[in-house]
Amino acid sequence: MINKTLLQKRFNQAAVSYDQYANIQKKMADRLLTHMKEHYDEAAQIHILELGCGTGYVTEQLAASFPKAAITAVDFAESMITKAKTRCDVESVTFQCEDIERIILHEQYDVIISNATFQWLNDLSATLVNLYKNLREDGVLLFSTFGNETFHELHTSFQRAKTAYAIEDTTTVGQTFFTRLQLQELCKRITGDIHVAETCYIETFATVREFLQSIRKVGATNSNEGSYCQSPSIFRSMLRIYEQDFTEGERIAATYHALFSYMKKEGKRRNETCTNENRLEANRI
Repeated sequence: MINKTLLQKRFNQAAVSYDQYANIQKKMADRLLTHMKEHYDEAAQIHILELGCGTGYVTEQLAASFPKAAITAVDFAESMITKAKTRCDVESVTFQCEDIERIILHEQYDVIISNATFQWLNDLSATLVNLYKNLREDGVLLFSTFGNETFHELHTSFQRAKTAYAIEDTTTVGQTFFTRLQLQELCKRITGDIHVAETCYIETFATVREFLQSIRKVGATNSNEGSYCQSPSIFRSMLRIYEQDFTEGERIAATYHALFSYMKKEGKRRNETCTNENRLEANRI
């Protein structure tokens, strides 16, 4: 389980450094925004809900690309919202400071979009059900999150360090993430009109400590309530193994496994058509 109080504290602290270090998150955001621009033009009078707006990178581009849209941007870290307001001070955008898993929505949206946020939810399934209910007919829920191969170099090095010390326990150096198939199956329980894609981004660093520093600067360090690595000797061993086994051209590699999900809410006309087609097929059988 994610400790939301601790997570909120870390993201508030990271607001000042997030933009400098969130290189992969920006690439993931750009892919979501490209998808938006392929399906809506600048004249679209749509209502957009952005969840986990952070410092406003996506918010700013949504407002610029869709000037006639009404945008509600939500984040649970006040310092992030303060930063977002400075870069996106337009009448079409309204900011709210709330926890996505506790948010009560009073209206429906044409688009619900979220970038690199849903990995911080304790109950993704329940949250997706709630959000899907608040989509208008033919509305879309578009989000990115991190997949199970994220930081596999770090996790592998940690397990090898524990093996070297003959330690068998459940301690970790971070949280676990969904595979693409797991996320796809989760989404399928809600709607059949879904598509889940994946890609991997590789960042390189001079040292493992530099890599870990970059994670802290975006507030993404381990915020699980369970046990985690507290042994200095194992931590040092992990660093040595990481730099020994995952160095490419004198720089260590770090993998970010990104998942992109597109969910569309079928309209009544589409549902009626599908129902009639199913009846015809049943009669043929």
